[in-house]
Amino acid sequence: MSSTCIKMVNSLYEDGGVGSPSNPEKFKGQDYEQLKESLLSEGKNFEDETFPANLDSLGKIENMTPEELKEVEWLRPQDLNADPSFVVGGTSRFDFKQGNVGNCWFLSSIGALTFRKTLMAQVVPLDQSFKNDYAGIFHFRFWRCGKWVDVVIDDLLPTRNKEPVSVSSRSGNEFWAPLLEKAYAKVCGSYGDMIAGFLPEAFKDFSGGVHMNYTLTKKPSDLWDVMNRATQCTTMMGCGTYGGEKGKAGDKFGLVGGHAYAVTGVKQVESEGTKVNLVRIWNPWGEKEWNGDWSDKSALWNTVSSDDRDECRKKRNDGEFWMKMEDYCVYYEDMDICCESPNFLDDDAACQWKCSLKEGRWEEGKSAGGSDSESDNFWTNPQYRVRVKAVEGESKGDRNVLLSLMQKPDEEYRSKVKYHYMGFIIYQVPSEAPKGHLPASLFQDTSALKVSEFCDVRELIEFHSLQPGEYLVIPCTYDPNKTANFILTVYSKAEAEME
Repeated sequence: MSSTCIKMVNSLYEDGGVGSPSNPEKFKGQDYEQLKESLLSEGKNFEDETFPANLDSLGKIENMTPEELKEVEWLRPQDLNADPSFVVGGTSRFDFKQGNVGNCWFLSSIGALTFRKTLMAQVVPLDQSFKNDYAGIFHFRFWRCGKWVDVVIDDLLPTRNKEPVSVSSRSGNEFWAPLLEKAYAKVCGSYGDMIAGFLPEAFKDFSGGVHMNYTLTKKPSDLWDVMNRATQCTTMMGCGTYGGEKGKAGDKFGLVGGHAYAVTGVKQVESEGTKVNLVRIWNPWGEKEWNGDWSDKSALWNTVSSDDRDECRKKRNDGEFWMKMEDYCVYYEDMDICCESPNFLDDDAACQWKCSLKEGRWEEGKSAGGSDSESDNFWTNPQYRVRVKAVEGESKGDRNVLLSLMQKPDEEYRSKVKYHYMGFIIYQVPSEAPKGHLPASLFQDTSALKVSEFCDVRELIEFHSLQPGEYLVIPCTYDPNKTANFILTVYSKAEAEME
């Protein structure tokens, strides 16, 4: 299934075109190969002028005092370890742990990414080294607003008393994770701009894939089946605990309130004749684990087969633990799943989803008519006509179209980005409709077929059942005259033309 998923995402790009996986756009115009070749010929180590080793690049770190910030020293891995390596024995969630930067959402996402070996190699080019042709320069790739970008960094890392300020290597000599974090900090504007976030943001930037969020108090009846399929489809999964007072309920069981975790596995075991669904979860702190039922030291492991016990229970303080599905849905608020294909949603593995992506813009006074379809201005919004065809052969489930609306921020610093409330409205196009932009008069006696929710988020995703036919999708901000760029993506089980 995973090869199908990757094929679908890559189909968004012309083979070898700028922004494709094989030819990512050069972030800030920096060409990794040219820069490295020049550095090697001159015998120099790279110092990145576009993300310099100073306090501006570090940003505001809330749990460090001004005095501590002044003590930060930017050092290369050779200054921290006599024999640094980029990767040792493959990449794993156990290679690193969180530091002073409050970016558990990002690090949990890295933990989930390590299970996706093909995708991991796309994000983290593994042919990098401190041994051969070393010049203090590294690069990483992220999917940013419709295209892949290649981000170049130097390897100067922020430290205090020769200890990393942020992500650190658990072994002390493996540096792919701290360098990956630095590349993402560069994209965000600074390390401080990475503080506070949500798993889907990093999942999307690691894959360009389809993201679904589940509120666990309102979980679908087939959530366990969805998680099983997601595991087989090698998706990225994560979850978050409640914040505030509600989050304190998990304190006595070792959980951290308002914290992001990676979901790293699911397993059904038989305990004293009863089937029990278990979820494996990882804390990016690399420690502090659940201590309730099915935790590392739980006596319940003595009630399962020796094979299951040997496979699952690892008595070590590495931040990873098992808990039963029922407890998972009580102590965690929500779960996110991201995959290149929506196949995991309805067990329709035989179906190869098609994908179509268009970029657009709402512009004040011109094409930002808001969401009030009764107003004349509404019909100045961008319009997309989507032709949905019938699914050939058998198809499981009746939901055949997934719509994604993503805002593209203009702000360079992530912490300053403000998203407009946005959504989309769908109409069925009358048979007599002319080509081109459709006027309000054509829909005077027609109600909208579907109206999405409106949220102030980066990306809004909804799954729909649409009969074969032609539809008008109108992405809009809730209030009129809000200027922003956006991307509209249509995933469909049958070929869907969008114009």
